[in-house]
Amino acid sequence: MADIRALVAAAGRGTRAGLLYPKTLFPIQGKPILVRVAELLAPYDPHPTIIVSPDGQEPIRECLDAVGVAAHLVVQPEPRGMGDAVLRFEQSPAFANAEHVLLLWGDVPFIQPETVASVVDAHIQHNNDFTFATRLVDSAYTVVSRDGAGHVTGVVETREQGIAAPQAGERDIGLFIFRKAVVLDALREELSSKWGKSSGEHGFLYIIGHLAGQGLRVEALPVATELDLVSLNSLKDVAGFL
Repeated sequence: MADIRALVAAAGRGTRAGLLYPKTLFPIQGKPILVRVAELLAPYDPHPTIIVSPDGQEPIRECLDAVGVAAHLVVQPEPRGMGDAVLRFEQSPAFANAEHVLLLWGDVPFIQPETVASVVDAHIQHNNDFTFATRLVDSAYTVVSRDGAGHVTGVVETREQGIAAPQAGERDIGLFIFRKAVVLDALREELSSKWGKSSGEHGFLYIIGHLAGQGLRVEALPVATELDLVSLNSLKDVAGFL
């Protein structure tokens, strides 16, 4: 298989969830979310790169060491957004040998192995530049847009667009695989949509529309399950799984 390296965005501090430690260390059924994520990604990369906050670096290292998970920890000094976090991959020892990056948000405890496999297989077999998993939902905070032929044209982040209430639509689940060079080059560009209107942070999903507009191969796969959708934004989001 092509040279795939895993990248986990885990710099969330946990404060919005009312936690005193990184939310990716929150235990679900006795196992921290980040350990679940590392186990999920192990078939593709047994030494994932994990983007952490300065305060989160030590507790995350201690957690992974305790269960024997080897990982490259890279610090994001300031919470400047997901695009900034992904660019930090350049500082990882895994960067040089990566052709494709398998990116996963660090607060999604129940992504299914079959979902990851479907996305990775399609990405390689279809020779894509960017591939991600989606699901049709009644309330979507991110909404995939497609043209009349069904091709992806972008992803709208409702919060950044000032849309007051989520709407029905096709949403991403925080699981992506992409060509390293293509995406990191795009993240470095000063595109008009780079900085969030609401957050002021360097986003990530805006590059999907940019890549599609450049005629690159972008594919959204509606293969996600209900379990794949679970993420820890507040403790009530995972209350039924503890």
